[in-house]
Amino acid sequence: MFRRRFMLILAGAGLLLATLALACQATLFSQPTPSVLADTFFSGRAFVDQNSNGQIDAGDAPLENALFTAAGFSAHTDATGYAMVVIPGQWEQPVTAQMASPEDSGYTLIGPTEVILQYGKKTSADFLFAPQPDIDSSPTAAGKPTVIDSTPQPSPTGQALPGGSEFNLIYCTTADGVELKMDIYYPKKMSQPAPVVVYVHGGGWVGGDKSDGAGFIFGPALSRGGFIFISINYRLSPKYQFPAHIQDVQCAIRHLRADASRYNLDPQRIGAIGGSAGGHLVSLLGLADENEGWDIGAYQETYADQSSRIQAVTNMFAPADLVKMAKDARRDFGMQVFRANGADDPLLTTYSPVTYATPDDPPFLILQGLEDETVPPEQSQILYDRLITAGIPASLVMVENAGHFFQPLDGEISPSLIEMQKMVLEFFQKYLM
Repeated sequence: MFRRRFMLILAGAGLLLATLALACQATLFSQPTPSVLADTFFSGRAFVDQNSNGQIDAGDAPLENALFTAAGFSAHTDATGYAMVVIPGQWEQPVTAQMASPEDSGYTLIGPTEVILQYGKKTSADFLFAPQPDIDSSPTAAGKPTVIDSTPQPSPTGQALPGGSEFNLIYCTTADGVELKMDIYYPKKMSQPAPVVVYVHGGGWVGGDKSDGAGFIFGPALSRGGFIFISINYRLSPKYQFPAHIQDVQCAIRHLRADASRYNLDPQRIGAIGGSAGGHLVSLLGLADENEGWDIGAYQETYADQSSRIQAVTNMFAPADLVKMAKDARRDFGMQVFRANGADDPLLTTYSPVTYATPDDPPFLILQGLEDETVPPEQSQILYDRLITAGIPASLVMVENAGHFFQPLDGEISPSLIEMQKMVLEFFQKYLM
């Protein structure tokens, strides 16, 4: 059962694609920047503890129409148990997130009643409900269910369950002890090892989460199409600087290949999708050679015998030529992300995807909003031109009336989100199936 989080919901608003806080370009500079460049969003998920083990795992069902509240904003969960609220502008203060059971449903909240969220740290909260209305949740109740913050297992054997999900699995541990985590969503039919699409979230390299972002809405279509959809977290700036971000993404791919039998995935059919900063990372993942040596000695388990190369990339509104970005911005680069001292710093060339395009690289699908003022459309055009020149199969789709994260500016965007979902599915089917 493929469930959770993919339909972005505001009360009474239907399907919306929210913008991420902290747009890519804003995080690159040491000079002051406008304080409101994008909206902030927080999300919640509601589940029913159907196997009565007090944990959120693959045996639980999503709970529809539960009320999620954060910072005074509210939204009801959809059929996947997911709800999201959008707060206009950047939000830097902690907020208390809560979830209430559907009215007159009889479900009782047995997980945490409140979760503290803050943008850039934790943006998503999980809540667990008991299916029986008369459950005794008092502190003295014998056998009271408790929510355990641990890695859920999809089955007693630890093997992938068709249609199931797993959350917060550790894919790599850094040399200094940071546990990097991922979520996995399995297709309903898995008679043989399935192809994989790895999602890398955006957020200006300083924020975001594996449960959020523009690329997340492509998960349901990919799952229905027979793909395992995997969403990963990675280390963020300013605490960590490049190449930490791309090191983590590469390590995730090597881990998946090392444990391919456990996840029932095909290690020869792995693609990646990402938007904004995540698009930059998946582009770098697809184009940069493995012999760059970025990840040597970075992890307790390196999976050194495994490759981090992938077979297909979908890039959305992402920086591709950091040198060009820096020069056009008319600001000095700061040290937060790339450790660069200015537009002429060689590090910007080192971390630019366009630097590495060669004929043996995987095919690309590039999606870009024509009205994007955060990552100019020129960046996607530069990447496309470089790929074609190198002899790499590539397609570029300019989305009319769309800003960053495909945010509509006035009226409908074209192609629509549904049409783009079909494009992405067909692209990965072409090159991974």
